[in-house]
Amino acid sequence: MNTSSSTALSIRDPWSLVPSLGNLDAYIGVVNRLPMLTQQEETDLARRLKDHGDVEAAGRLVLSHLRLVVSISRQYLGYGLPHGDLIQEGNVGLMKAVKRFDPDQGVRLVSYAMHWIKAEIHEYILRNWRMVKVATTKAQRKLFFNLRSMKQGFKADALDGETHRSTLTPSEVNRVASELNVKPEEVVEMETRMSGGDIALEPQGDDSEEEFAPIAYLADDRHEPTATLEARQRDWLASDGISQALAALDDRSRRIVEERWLKVNDDSTGGMTLHELAAEFGVSAERVRQIEAAAMKKMRKALEAAAA
Repeated sequence: MNTSSSTALSIRDPWSLVPSLGNLDAYIGVVNRLPMLTQQEETDLARRLKDHGDVEAAGRLVLSHLRLVVSISRQYLGYGLPHGDLIQEGNVGLMKAVKRFDPDQGVRLVSYAMHWIKAEIHEYILRNWRMVKVATTKAQRKLFFNLRSMKQGFKADALDGETHRSTLTPSEVNRVASELNVKPEEVVEMETRMSGGDIALEPQGDDSEEEFAPIAYLADDRHEPTATLEARQRDWLASDGISQALAALDDRSRRIVEERWLKVNDDSTGGMTLHELAAEFGVSAERVRQIEAAAMKKMRKALEAAAA
């Protein structure tokens, strides 16, 4: 057993060596300096964990492989998720691997843990990368995590005059579909999703009238309870409500209201004027206006009573 490893094993709380992920550079610097385990040390620690549930042994196994998580997590930085979060999820996978590791299988922990680390990071990306909703089958997940690197390979093989091309050609689509065992249409759809950017539903600037975001046209309030009740109330007021309110008026008042507010002639000019109604009833235009005001007040009271 080398000296550095012996010193590390004697530390009662080895996790105190590792800083918080909040300071990512310091964290990476420290885990890259943590001592590696020899095969014999790894086997001894794994047996202590398996046979005796030794938590300190588990901690040493995890600590010695934190640099592996950092290395693997770098492969997934192109998905736009925080590096610290990727490392944290990878650490969860590492701990699952350590818990299940069997030293008697003749395999080093580094080989066994890679699967668990990648699996946990994959799950995290699929849960949080909002554009990806089609990666539900094993083949589609393989497509998602391989399409980016395969596109880079196609670009490297292309002629200099074609290196600016950002989309796959039909032959490349078919090649990807064949290699990853998915339909060509799924390749095209996944490429479109991965090349597109997220769009904010809410306006991101100030409260300007020119601000316009998808929330303005994606929202459907036709079946929202309050809107439904308001629409029903408007429909009632425009039909039965008006009829009931008019029924509460005398004949003269009702005719004045109908001519002034409810009648539209063929030429779209509306009903009679105050002076025309005044001539019909033999009163002044001011008197017609007073009758109209009193009738409208009476109708409002009738509508309020009916609505209540």
